[in-house]
Amino acid sequence: MTTTTTYKQRMAALKCVVLMPTYNNATTIGQVIADVKQFASDIIVVNDGSTDNTAEILASTEGIRVIDYPKNQGKGYALKLGLKRAYEWGYRYAITIDSDGQHYADDIPVFVDRIEQAPDSLLIGARNLAADNMPSKNTFANKFSNFWYKVETWQELSDTQSGFRLYPLERLQNIHFITRRYEFEVEVIVRAAWRGVNVENVPIKVYYPPVEERVSHFRPLQDFTRISILNTVLVLYALLFYYPWKFLRSLTGENIKRFISQNITHSKDSNAAMAAAMGWGVFCGIIPIWGYQMVFAGVAAHFMRLNKVVAIAFSNISIPPMIPFILYGSVALGAAVLGEANAFTLEGITLEGVLQSLNQYIVGSFVLATIAAVAVFVLSYAIMVICKRQSRDE
Repeated sequence: MTTTTTYKQRMAALKCVVLMPTYNNATTIGQVIADVKQFASDIIVVNDGSTDNTAEILASTEGIRVIDYPKNQGKGYALKLGLKRAYEWGYRYAITIDSDGQHYADDIPVFVDRIEQAPDSLLIGARNLAADNMPSKNTFANKFSNFWYKVETWQELSDTQSGFRLYPLERLQNIHFITRRYEFEVEVIVRAAWRGVNVENVPIKVYYPPVEERVSHFRPLQDFTRISILNTVLVLYALLFYYPWKFLRSLTGENIKRFISQNITHSKDSNAAMAAAMGWGVFCGIIPIWGYQMVFAGVAAHFMRLNKVVAIAFSNISIPPMIPFILYGSVALGAAVLGEANAFTLEGITLEGVLQSLNQYIVGSFVLATIAAVAVFVLSYAIMVICKRQSRDE
């Protein structure tokens, strides 16, 4: 039994299909399909409104399923549709491979070997970024994307832009994706990571033909702008919702005890320094820098030589359940400080009222942040002094 036959059987046992989006790659798609057939019996090709003779090539190719539509919708749209159909047709996994010939089909076994060891993971082929003819714009874009992926998920990947991937289809269900072009491949891995899917790289080869032979549909200005906008949205969502939600989920009794033991009771910092870090975290969590409280708390704590972990943890006071109380308390205090009527009302909303309430909120948030920070400092300092005295007595 040959190696390729073995992998065909293993692909079938895994219910894994190869998914190939294509747009005007008539010169390469036939060979790519032929190469893939050596390792997979199930192949889906999504013809994304090609205007060359791609449709004719696909119609004359046996052993593949074709999804096509008349108007080009973008790679993300083609991938989403292909992944949806693959799941509906009973597949568990889909390996996506580009149709321009830059990926080597003989790397499919790399994905098969790894997914058998780590079921339901999302695997991304990691290219050799020093490969011959690697476009400089690709290298920069990948580093850019890797950086923002880490900011958005606190996980690290060496290649986030490769289109040679394995998707766990069931784990992606019920996620409403908002993108439909190249940026989809960024969105899908970030949101999969947020759902708890294991996302990791596997090594692959890559071929970039000479410049005069390249066929690329990537539009540097438009697509890079779309990716940048997407990353802005994802970062804000991560800071406002994902990290606070992750923090709340971590609040088990065991984790709280471990955190207190490692970062407070057994910390080398003095009681005053620890209390200052807690107070500073609360201050940062209340002031009006929504989406950046944790970042600001950690960076400022570093320069203030306070415990960064403790400061970041306490900045999570701005978790969703606390937001209404923080907002109302800030506006009420702002109104009192400014000697104005509380503008926080839904009756008779006017532009002047909105501006007034905004002014009251900004002023009041700093007042509330200061009061809360001082209260946390005093209370935590007193508790730590008492607890440490008790531990010494014991």
